Amino acid sequence: MPDPDRWPATPESILALNRTGSFDWDLERGEMHMDAAAHDLFDLEPGEYNGRPESLAPRVPPREGHRLDSLVSEALKSGSDTYGAYFRLRRRDGTLRWTHTQGYIRRDENGRPRRILGVVRDAEEELLESSIRMEHDAETRRQTSIVEGTTAALAHARTVQDVIDVLDETQGLAHLGAASLVVGLVEAGRIHLVADGPPGAFVQGTRFTRIDENYPMSEVIRTLAPRFIESREEFAGSYPILWPHISHLDITSAAYLPLIAQARPIGALGLLYQDKTGFTAEERNLLVALGSSIAQSLQRAMFYEQEKDLAAGLQQAMLPRSIPAVDGAEIAVRYRSAKLGRDIGGDWYDVIPLPDGKVGAVIGDVQGHDTHAAAVMGQLRIVLRAYAAEGHTPATVVARASVFLHELDTDRFATCLYVQCDLSTGVAQLVRAGHIDPLLRSTDGSCRRAPVSGGLPLGLSAEFHRLEYPVTTLEIDPGQTLVLCTDGLVEQPGHDLDDGVQSLTVEVASGPDDLDALADRLVEDADRRGGDDDAALLLLRRLGSHAPRSGGRLQQHVAPNDPAALREARHTVRAAVRAWGAGERADEIELIADELVTNALMHTEGAAIITLRVLSGADRRLRVEVEDTSSALPRRREAGDEGVSGRGLLLVDRLADFWGVESRGSGKCVWCEFLVPDRE
Repeated sequence: MPDPDRWPATPESILALNRTGSFDWDLERGEMHMDAAAHDLFDLEPGEYNGRPESLAPRVPPREGHRLDSLVSEALKSGSDTYGAYFRLRRRDGTLRWTHTQGYIRRDENGRPRRILGVVRDAEEELLESSIRMEHDAETRRQTSIVEGTTAALAHARTVQDVIDVLDETQGLAHLGAASLVVGLVEAGRIHLVADGPPGAFVQGTRFTRIDENYPMSEVIRTLAPRFIESREEFAGSYPILWPHISHLDITSAAYLPLIAQARPIGALGLLYQDKTGFTAEERNLLVALGSSIAQSLQRAMFYEQEKDLAAGLQQAMLPRSIPAVDGAEIAVRYRSAKLGRDIGGDWYDVIPLPDGKVGAVIGDVQGHDTHAAAVMGQLRIVLRAYAAEGHTPATVVARASVFLHELDTDRFATCLYVQCDLSTGVAQLVRAGHIDPLLRSTDGSCRRAPVSGGLPLGLSAEFHRLEYPVTTLEIDPGQTLVLCTDGLVEQPGHDLDDGVQSLTVEVASGPDDLDALADRLVEDADRRGGDDDAALLLLRRLGSHAPRSGGRLQQHVAPNDPAALREARHTVRAAVRAWGAGERADEIELIADELVTNALMHTEGAAIITLRVLSGADRRLRVEVEDTSSALPRRREAGDEGVSGRGLLLVDRLADFWGVESRGSGKCVWCEFLVPDRE
C-alpha cells in the first residue's frame, strides 16, 4: 500500500497480477473496501457486495467464518499488528477452495485499532503442492523407518532361516509393497535357492543354478549391480527362460539386489511386486540400503551356522557313538546342544560295562562353553572309563579323575556324578563331585530326589587336597529308573536350580513309561522352558527278569575312621545277600561281614576292602572276603566274662561253613563261605 493513509488505500498493481486482492477495513464505520482482484477471488458479481463484511457470509462457510472472527478479535485485543490465516472459500458453483488472508492493523496514538489493511490470495495450488510434498516426505520417512526397523530385527537373527523369517514376519517387505521374496546364496560357485517365494512359485531345476545362467539372480551376482524390472513385458523379454514358469503369479515388477559382504557377493535377494510398475529414485536407494543390511545379517548367520556345525561335530566326536547293551538294564541317553552358536559346552555322559554284572554310569559338565571345554570333556570321559575298567572303587575313580584334571594344562574344573550299580542286587554306589543329585523314579510312577553326599568338583578337590569322596549307597529295585542329568536340563530363566530340579521331578513322574519316550519328553520340556545351556541326560532302569542270576560279585572300599563308610558297607552287604537269595542265612552273613570289617579297621592302620561273591558248583556258596594291609595273621582267643573283644573269630568259626586266612602281598585276606540255597 504506497499510501496507507488514503481511504481506501490503493495496492500496487503487481498484486493483481499474482492473483492477490486487497482490502481496506474501517473498523469504526464497519466498512470494508475490496479491489477488483478480491472480488474475483470471492467470485462476486457486481451488486452482490455492499461494502460491509457481513455480505460475504454466502461465500464463507459458517465454521470458517467463526474461526476467522475469533482470529481477528484475538489479534485486536492482544495488541498485535498483524495476523494471517488459511480458510476455505465457497465459490458460486459450490466448490470449496483454499484461500489465504493476511492483515495489518493500524492503531491510533492510544493503541486503539482503527483500520485493517490486508490482502487475500488463492492458496489451493500452494496447499496441494505442500500436501503432496508432505505425503512424499511421510512416505519416505515410512520407508526409511521400515528399513531401520527391519535392520534392527535382523540384528537378532542367528541363522539363515531366522533372517528369512524376520523379513516375512515383520511384514517389512509387505509395507514396502513387495508381495514376496526369493533369496539365493552362493555355494561352491552355484546359487542355492533358500527362499523360493510364494506357494507355487518354485521352478523345478532352479534349487541350484549356475552363476552364468540367464536368471536375474545370476545377473546381479555377476554384475554386482541391482536389477530393477519395471513391467511384465520387461521381465518376459529379459528372462524368457524363467518368465513362462512364473507368469501366473501376476508379477508386475521386481527388484533383484546383490547381497555383498566384505566386497564379495554372498547371494542375491529378489522382491516380487504385484500392482506396481516402475521404481522411483528414492525407492531404489532404500532397497539398495535394505539389501546391504540383509547381506551383513546373512553373512553373520552363515558364519554362525558354520561355527555351530563345527562345534556340534566336535561335541559329538567327544561323546560315545553308541551306548553298549547291558544285561539287566535299559538305558537311554540324550544330548541337547547349546543354542548360542559355537558356545558349546562340556556336558557328557558315558556308560561303562563292568565285570560281574555291574555297570558304571557317568554324567558330568566341564566349566565353560567353548571348544576347550569340549576337549577337556573328551579327556575326562576317557580317563574315567579307564579308571572304572581297572576295577577301582567309585571313590577312587572320581578322586583319580580329579587329580588328572588338576594336572592338565587348564584352569577348568568339572562337576561329575559317577554311579556303579550291581544289576544282580540293585545296589548302586554313587559318588558326587559338585554335581546335582540324581532322581529315582519308582514303578508306580512316583519320583523323588535321591540325596547323595558330595565332594568338591573335579580339579578343585585335588588343588585343595580334599580327595576323600564319600560314597552313598542306593538300592534300585527292578523297574526303578535312575535319572542323571546336567544343570542345563533343569535351569529356568529367573528361577533357582532347586525350582528346576523340582520341575524335573514332576516331569519325570508324569512322563511315559517307555524310556526313550521319557528321555525325549524331558528334553522337549527343557526346550520349552527356554534354557540356552547344553544338557546331557542319562536314564538307567534296572530290569528284574533279565538281571544276571548265575552269580554275583560286590566289592567296597571302607576307609579307616569313617563311620559313614562302615554304615554304607553294612547297607550294601545287607542288600546284596538278600538279592542273591541267601535266605535264612542272610543275617548270619551280614553279621560275620560286619565283624570282619570292624576287626580289620580296629587292628590295622589302613583301610579294609570287602568282597562278596556267589560261587556256583555242586553246592551254591556265598563267599565273604575282607582284605587289610597288615601281614599279621589273626588268632582265635577266648574272651573273658567281662571282655568286649575276642569273639570275632569265634563267631566266624561257629557260623561259617568254611573259613580261612590267606596272605596277599603285604597284607592278608580273611575269608569265609556259607552254603546257601539254590536259586529257583
